[in-house]
Amino acid sequence: MIAQEIDELRRLLHYHSHRYYVLDAPEIEDAEFDRLYQRLVKLEQDHPELITPDSPTQRVGGTPAEGFERVAHSVPMLSLSNAFSAEDLLAFDTRVRNGLPDDSLEYVVELKIDGLAINLVYESGRLLRAATRGDGTEGEDVTSNVRTIRAVPLVLNGQVPPVMEVRGEAYMPRPAFDRLNDERLEAGEPLLANPRNAAAGSLRQLDSRVTASRTLDIFVYGMGAREELAVTTHEQTLQFLQELGFKVNPHYRVCKTISEVIAYCQSWAEKRVDLPYDIDGLVIKVNSLAGQRQLGSTAKDPRWAIAFKFPAEQATTIVEDIVVRVGRTGVLTPTAVLRPVRLAGSTVSRATLHNEDFIKEKGICIGDTVIIHKAGEIIPEVISVVESRRTGAEKSFVMPATCPECGSMVLRIPGESAHKCINSACPALLREGLIHFVSRDAMNIDGLGQAVVTSLVDSGLVADAADLYTLTAEQVLNLERMGPKSAQNLIEAIAASKQAGLARLLFGLGIRFVGAKAAATLARHFGDIELLAKASADELTALDEIGPRIAESVVESFARPEAERLIAKLTAAGVKLTEEIRRTTGILPLTGKTFVLTGTLPTLTRNDAAELIESQGGKVTSSVSKKTDYVVAGEEAGSKLDKAQKLSITVLNEAELMALLGTAQRDEEPSLS
Repeated sequence: MIAQEIDELRRLLHYHSHRYYVLDAPEIEDAEFDRLYQRLVKLEQDHPELITPDSPTQRVGGTPAEGFERVAHSVPMLSLSNAFSAEDLLAFDTRVRNGLPDDSLEYVVELKIDGLAINLVYESGRLLRAATRGDGTEGEDVTSNVRTIRAVPLVLNGQVPPVMEVRGEAYMPRPAFDRLNDERLEAGEPLLANPRNAAAGSLRQLDSRVTASRTLDIFVYGMGAREELAVTTHEQTLQFLQELGFKVNPHYRVCKTISEVIAYCQSWAEKRVDLPYDIDGLVIKVNSLAGQRQLGSTAKDPRWAIAFKFPAEQATTIVEDIVVRVGRTGVLTPTAVLRPVRLAGSTVSRATLHNEDFIKEKGICIGDTVIIHKAGEIIPEVISVVESRRTGAEKSFVMPATCPECGSMVLRIPGESAHKCINSACPALLREGLIHFVSRDAMNIDGLGQAVVTSLVDSGLVADAADLYTLTAEQVLNLERMGPKSAQNLIEAIAASKQAGLARLLFGLGIRFVGAKAAATLARHFGDIELLAKASADELTALDEIGPRIAESVVESFARPEAERLIAKLTAAGVKLTEEIRRTTGILPLTGKTFVLTGTLPTLTRNDAAELIESQGGKVTSSVSKKTDYVVAGEEAGSKLDKAQKLSITVLNEAELMALLGTAQRDEEPSLS
């Protein structure tokens, strides 16, 4: 009898969850659902031997995972080529019709949800595994986290194949995203950039209880591995998935002609702002499954589908104020405080104004209505002023004559547009310099965020970067919002960074004009900071990609007495100040090849990948152009991947990059300085 009651409670809870989370048509009140759920919890507590993985009570696990395993997809999750205009869609239609001469050709157009691609594997109608897209052939096992998404059925309705893969897009609705950021703001935590990043981060939480609190959702849009089904079109596939209990986006449309496709895509350019979730385009697919098979796929993408991407968004808002921030080199940067506005998937309240010349060139005043966009789809920037909306109450902006941090005199650097604080002891220089020193591409000290660095500086515990290595857990524990475990983890992370190497240290020191690439070049050539500190400008400019400006800056930096003291303190603390020198004979295999990195790679950081490429003579740049030879793309790759595909540039995943590097290995004679 108990087993029968448990089975019936599970059936009812699955049914009502589907009505509520998928169909948005509940039949019972929340209180009645809670009563049924609590009754099931009680019965399972009394009879733990009757608990099954597909029970509604098992959506959220109790023990955090130690990490994510890699799992292979039975059928690769291919990326889509992109269209950016009506002309691109017409060209796609021509390619399809050349490969599939059929007067009855139809397309299905679906919204392109801006989230994280997920592969769901069901065995005998029960959820077995969920994985991220990863590199398309394998992803990370996030089953425990996907179980927390209420719209993901744990048990399917009706007759299903023994094994089937269902593809979908997990996302965070805008109300849930706004609520999460409100909570983070109240807790003093950094705000999340946009719902897509928030969804991706939520699905990679090691504790599924955290994921459950994030209110994720999902739309499914297709299938991978499956037994033969009685469906012949993509439209029928979507209908079949709905019948099984999945949530399918209702805004898909079957179009008879490419003209209908174009009109439908263009209609969503404006309507998308009314959706409670973000989309970044639409996906167009050949409706006939037989036609899809006939057209086939390239190594990277299917020939029967394409993604129409919306152009970069712009928004109109008001400059409510202009504030000035002092950076790690003392340069003052004006920033526009904006009336919050939605832009490209996130709420924007600030935009860089670069310098005084930029403000004068654009004619920006406090109170102006301005048009903004995201430069490179990342950094909000003011495009222009809407002068017709001026009321006469606008105020001109003038760069301050004194530093807003320390009150010292501000001077404009001769020959440049930058204004700079002349006080070398300005607290902003120390704070911002330390934030840079501990950043990911520098010493990569996890747990040392802006708030902690500020607390360390304000408390007087740290006066330079070397002081980080003398901190104790007891000292750190006295900082605000720092518990014993967090304090110990931070001290361990600081200790681990001692082995980061000379290239990362040089970049972290923030020498003017020395970026990560120049730092790596200097480290690989000199191998020891003492040798670099003694180098002349002529020795430095003899190196490839080290120009006079960088050379002069390096010489000046190491000539300062404080630099000598800092090196001595870092040495005493046990920080590694050397780098392995690799001497090679002949021309390196990747010499002359230009690479661009985008997205998150499965195992390598971008800095690691760049170092590997450069060790074989390759060049890594930040932007895609016709001169780019390869684009290395990971998960959540953005506009750089789109541009590479448009320019027909070879795109590599991490495995293909490693294979290319493997074939490029040459005999090397390593020597440690």
